[in-house]
Amino acid sequence: MGDGSAAERAAGAPDDAWVIETRGLTKRFRGGQLAVDGLDLTVPAGSVFGFLGPNGSGKTTTIRMLMGLIEPSSGTARLLGRPMPGAARTVLPKVGALIEGPALYGFLSGRDNLRRYDSADPTADPRTRTARVAAALDRVGLTPAAGKKARAYSLGMKQRLGLAAALLQPRDLLVLDEPTNGLDPQGMREIRTLVRELAADGTTVFLSSHLLDEIEQVCTHAAVMAKGRLLVQGPVAELAAGARGRLVVATPDPGEAARVLKEHGVTDVEAGEGRVTGSPPGADGPGLAELNAALVHAGVRVTGFGVERASLEDAFVALTGEGFDVAG
Repeated sequence: MGDGSAAERAAGAPDDAWVIETRGLTKRFRGGQLAVDGLDLTVPAGSVFGFLGPNGSGKTTTIRMLMGLIEPSSGTARLLGRPMPGAARTVLPKVGALIEGPALYGFLSGRDNLRRYDSADPTADPRTRTARVAAALDRVGLTPAAGKKARAYSLGMKQRLGLAAALLQPRDLLVLDEPTNGLDPQGMREIRTLVRELAADGTTVFLSSHLLDEIEQVCTHAAVMAKGRLLVQGPVAELAAGARGRLVVATPDPGEAARVLKEHGVTDVEAGEGRVTGSPPGADGPGLAELNAALVHAGVRVTGFGVERASLEDAFVALTGEGFDVAG
């Protein structure tokens, strides 16, 4: 599948087609730990880009390099077409970020925390501060708690306040590191809706997550990381399409059905209540019609037979040989 970048470059994709672009980006910490290994990442303008991988796969280290918080050991990173960290002073005012949770003053209210964030921004007009803070609070659903001290906020409320800080100014790019961490299901839905709204307004959103469900629901594109390496990237629909689905047989005779499928070369067979699943046979194996006929010939009562479409979870497991949280 590849990352598609070479083909798009050959087709003459303009430099500004990529809001984030890395080439060979690598970070090796003292002691020799290789946290990010030769990362070639291309994030299209206008996308909601999911940066997917288990905890410890190198996602946060990558984001910290992109934002100029740490220096890469080798390789390059560009944000909004400009090199990082060299162009940080001109690029970062156009980028909103929530990384490793927000840094808040517990003794200040949510509203006053945002006022302090805003006053530290040299590009922010103090004359419109009150209105912008109110709008940011409203956008993340914190207006009723705006006067409450931040130390009394739940983890989810602190996460929302961090998002509000990232939204005080119009942004070309929003970088969110695990933005639904600590949120209840309703809060997660609200943040996902907000991400879609921001994308509809023209903001490119780069969203790191270890939740497959989150990526499938909100992202147009995704990259899969594991152990510091990029495994694959591209449109979400194409990533799922690259994995083989599961053969599914609905039957009141799951034990006998599993035996017949194994005899005919079906691997990874799992029998459950009223259904049996397995890996579809390859090109050298029996066809689906042949398998169905074998089941019927053996006296298995088949009430359903087919191949389920692969999910992003199937694609990830196929790529890495391991799974991780689907919905937290």
